[in-house]
Amino acid sequence: MSDKNNRDRRPDRREQTSVLTRRRLKRPPLYRVIFHNDDYTTREFVVMVLMRYFHKTNSEATTLMMQVHTQGKGIAGIYPHDIAHTKRAQVEGLAREHEMPLKLSVESEDSGQEEDE
Repeated sequence: MSDKNNRDRRPDRREQTSVLTRRRLKRPPLYRVIFHNDDYTTREFVVMVLMRYFHKTNSEATTLMMQVHTQGKGIAGIYPHDIAHTKRAQVEGLAREHEMPLKLSVESEDSGQEEDE
């Protein structure tokens, strides 16, 4: 008997084809972390925070700090919800420790609406 006949007679040897389906995961919604200008927070402090928490170079941090100073606000980064709110809390906490009134906000990338905590 040939191998082909043996394979056909044994149900455990029959070839079966199954269709695998993959679920596509949706990307999480993104949120902007925005710095707001005030008259008391020092420029050096803003640059330091941008470098430490938002991983900006000195040049990028200085440019963004000047944008915040001249235009009233600037986007420090765009992150998923939890990360954006964590960065906001970390920076505002450090600002309070240094007695700075620095204010950040988080707004949805899609709608442009600010979220308060």
